Amino acid sequence: MTTRLIERYLPIAEIGEEGARERRLPTSLPPINFLHVWWARRPLIASRSAILASLAPADTEHSKFSKAIGILGDPVATRSAIDAARRTGKDLGTDPYGYPRAFKHDPRRGAYEIVPDIADKVVLDVTAGGGSIPFEALRLGAKVIANDLNPVAAVILKATVEYPHLYGESLFNRYCELSAEFEDRVSSSIGDLYPAEDPGSRVDGYIWARTVTCPYCDGKTPLSPTWAIAPGRGIRIIPNVAEGPGTPGRSCSYEMVEPAAASPGTVAGGDGLCAFPDCERPIPGSEIKTRAQNEGLGDQLIAIAFRRQIEKPTKSGGKRLAWDRTYRAPREVDDNLEDVLAKLRDKLPEWEAIDAIPNEAFPEVSNDERPIQYGMPLWRDQFSPRQLYAHCTAVQVFQEMVEERSRDGVLDDETRAAFVYIAFALDKLRDYNSRMTRWHAKREVIVNTFDRHDFAFKWSYAEMALSGSGRGLSWALEGSRDSLKSIVELIDPKRDLFSRSNQSVTVTNLSGSTLHHIADSEVDAVIVDPPYGANVMYAELSDFFYVWLKRTAGLVVPELFTRRLADKENEAVANKALFQGQKGAAKLANRDYQEKMAGIFAECRRVLKDDGIMTVMFTHKDTGAWDALAMSLMHAGFVITASWPVNTEASGSLHIKDKAAANSTIFLVCRPRLEEGDATNYWEDVEPLVAKAVRDRIDEFQASGIVGVDLYLASFGPALEAFSRHWPLTRGTPAPPPTAKRGSQGELLEEFDPYAVRPEDALNAARREVKAWRLAQLADRRASRDMDPATAWVALAWDAFRAPQFAYDEGLRLARAVGLDMAQVVGRIAEKKGSDLKLWDSATRVARGALGPADGSRGMIDALHHVAHVARKQSIEAARDMLEANGLIEDDEFKIALEVMLEVLPPSKTFSGIDADDAVKPAADDFDALEKLRRIVYGDEIGEPHQLSLYEKFDAA
Repeated sequence: MTTRLIERYLPIAEIGEEGARERRLPTSLPPINFLHVWWARRPLIASRSAILASLAPADTEHSKFSKAIGILGDPVATRSAIDAARRTGKDLGTDPYGYPRAFKHDPRRGAYEIVPDIADKVVLDVTAGGGSIPFEALRLGAKVIANDLNPVAAVILKATVEYPHLYGESLFNRYCELSAEFEDRVSSSIGDLYPAEDPGSRVDGYIWARTVTCPYCDGKTPLSPTWAIAPGRGIRIIPNVAEGPGTPGRSCSYEMVEPAAASPGTVAGGDGLCAFPDCERPIPGSEIKTRAQNEGLGDQLIAIAFRRQIEKPTKSGGKRLAWDRTYRAPREVDDNLEDVLAKLRDKLPEWEAIDAIPNEAFPEVSNDERPIQYGMPLWRDQFSPRQLYAHCTAVQVFQEMVEERSRDGVLDDETRAAFVYIAFALDKLRDYNSRMTRWHAKREVIVNTFDRHDFAFKWSYAEMALSGSGRGLSWALEGSRDSLKSIVELIDPKRDLFSRSNQSVTVTNLSGSTLHHIADSEVDAVIVDPPYGANVMYAELSDFFYVWLKRTAGLVVPELFTRRLADKENEAVANKALFQGQKGAAKLANRDYQEKMAGIFAECRRVLKDDGIMTVMFTHKDTGAWDALAMSLMHAGFVITASWPVNTEASGSLHIKDKAAANSTIFLVCRPRLEEGDATNYWEDVEPLVAKAVRDRIDEFQASGIVGVDLYLASFGPALEAFSRHWPLTRGTPAPPPTAKRGSQGELLEEFDPYAVRPEDALNAARREVKAWRLAQLADRRASRDMDPATAWVALAWDAFRAPQFAYDEGLRLARAVGLDMAQVVGRIAEKKGSDLKLWDSATRVARGALGPADGSRGMIDALHHVAHVARKQSIEAARDMLEANGLIEDDEFKIALEVMLEVLPPSKTFSGIDADDAVKPAADDFDALEKLRRIVYGDEIGEPHQLSLYEKFDAA
């Protein structure tokens, strides 16, 4: 068996920084990200690294590998220099890295030097989604097989990998030709939909509010949580009360005002508030939903964002034309809703006859029922009348153009491919032109439907002018054009030395468990980024596009659009909606997910060569998801041989954010298990090996910049390596039954067996190991006994999540690691907010009456919060007197707790020079008090917190 580079080495810090660099600016992401919405795409550099390292021999020169994947400098050192420069104002120039972002580098030559037969290597991505992995496999020079069950993903894969590979620049030229004709024909059909603007003006967005008839006064009440529209601009509602409650004509008009004069929000928490001063009664959310379902909510135009050309002075003293954004209240001529409705009524019979309008019902079985609850039972209802008219007109023109070319015998494969990109442009329009969009008041832009991974209802929304007074259609078509051009340039099919003519790209739309087109042992490497449990319901979300794509792209790739809606029954996600009404739906969904993933991995085992590698990319904070994944892998016949944590998200500032988030993706490197051992392995013997595997790697992970919650996730890799090598396992001593009903997801998957061992046991062991290691790191002195559980939990929570609010389930697992019952957490040191926990600072604990004795007898966190509060409210001297009165001033346990908390609490501006975010300001105030106490009382005994050296380093830079 040939050992591969990924089993011995991966430059995780450098790849992590390049991944963050790739995503740092949302407006300059790789072109595949702009081609079409998909809800998960790995950074290209991460995908490229995983593929090449899975094929490269273990003795590959590390510098040669870095160069091949496009890391042509030291991105980690450069990032540190940039952070320091931001702090000091030092100018590093326009190109501090000294080389382009790694994803722009052509990796083919370097890959060929490392793997000379790479053109013969077959790389499979079985759940290819948005296409990052097959795209990079193609660029590296391998043969590519990309599959996804979801038809929207499958057509994205064709447009990302297959079509640019087959047709190259010629495809781009064909698209330009077709899109120009398409734009002309659509624009001539819808230009009069949008009222004319003054010469030199252009609409950026029509801003609408949903309305409901007040059940008490019959007034047409506009619903919006805020009436701010832009920095320095707001909207004031002008109610027309007519002749009083219950009389006709009760409606609202609007005017632009300064923010202070803007109207207060008219909806909050789902409940409305009547906007009429002679009523002003609350409108319950249940009433709004009932009316929405019975009669529908209304739409009222409340403002128009537009640009106008003005003259601006130049530096040379001349003048230039520039676009200046401004806002105005609607004029009478702007409201052409009745005209649009008349047009729509005239066209509906024709559009229904040619199937140009999505009359499919929104699924009744769904994880997100808000469209139905708010009166949108059909997919077409997610669009206002004018939006719907424009979208259906575009579909009709698309269909006519395809039919004409088919009739004339010129609808060849390249032309069919070009039409797919026009279909994508129309999808982009729908994403930015539905009732589910919103106007971003601070950025002054339309935010798309899927800025979140759900169908969140919007009380107010924004509409583009597709033609005439706006240029939405041009913008969308240009977006597809630019993405296609850049994709073709990155793939670059016109190459002499490394011709792609022998490369094959196969895209399929199959279940990952039945890849009948691939022979046994055909694949050299499987690189897969699988679905993550219940994280994203891809099929549910993609229906928004599917119902339109089957009326456009479905004409040129009909084999992908044979179903009414996307396949949810066979999708490998933990979909509770499929088990609606059944007892233990979450348990059944998790079991279903595990079984489907086991089937997919078993198929990967069948097609993978015995000497092949499968690298699985996985990101999830939930231990239960990791447990399900690992069980699926092992049941499919794989053993984990290596693991690597790679930061794949853009790094933030020094400010601690108010949301705990995992930034790392874990690469799990798997090999087919060729032999099954006969001996029985006992967990009691393997658990120390798991702990040792974590200890052996944790220093390396932290040195590579893996910190916080990511350090715990990183430890899961080596823990699962050791665990899988000894699988199957049993216990020599029965485990006690799980307590209460808040068991882990792993425990919920099957009936309790006291001798059973699951991957979650290894993950809990890993968490305990990281906990002990971090506590030892956070204090220079050593305690005579372990830190009390409550104090250890607070310290490790701040250390891991770096935020006051984080998932309850993660807090629960951390509590188990330190031996703390959650009854000692909730209501004492934190509160439960929905599915989250929120840590309390000293002032909050005092206000809630939640502080324990000041002598720390229930936990040193009580003593710390007592003195912090006294220092904040009175003085450091008063806090010192409190310590002395409680016999703590020389107490070693208190000193260690103080030292540890000063390493994990967010520093105050006094010591960092940076304003703390609002969410962490209370905790920063505790830091301020405790650090002043340390300096005055323990200055010679307890050293300055190490975390402050980071800020001193910036000051010195």
